[in-house]
Amino acid sequence: MKAALLRVSLAASLSFGMAASAFAADATGTWLRANGTAKIKISKCGGNLCGNIIWLKEPRKDTKNPDPKLRSRNLIGSRTILGMKPNGKDSWKGKVYNAEDGKTYSGNMELVSNNKLKLEGCVLIFCKGDTWSRTK
Repeated sequence: MKAALLRVSLAASLSFGMAASAFAADATGTWLRANGTAKIKISKCGGNLCGNIIWLKEPRKDTKNPDPKLRSRNLIGSRTILGMKPNGKDSWKGKVYNAEDGKTYSGNMELVSNNKLKLEGCVLIFCKGDTWSRTK
């Protein structure tokens, strides 16, 4: 009886451990920027991750876009995380579009915890980052 209970307990803890580690590497979902001004939905695009703005505290146009044809588009719905490829267990590397200055940067994303995602945009060796919170 004790051996059967031990096997069930061991199997349950192994299953939980596998589920927790599988979830830990899942950055898909809706994220709120640290300053609370935007929500970005991250989803799979091919074998990579992409993110689109789904909410802005103050909706606006993409006025800083380097392409004059895109400057009149609404930022809500636009893609800001571009093709992040896996770069380790809980990290991704790709491109990030910053609508605040209209530039696209090399980007890094790291899932710090189940509900915290660190995103950095880099030029050469200089990086600027923000830690987002999962909203759902």
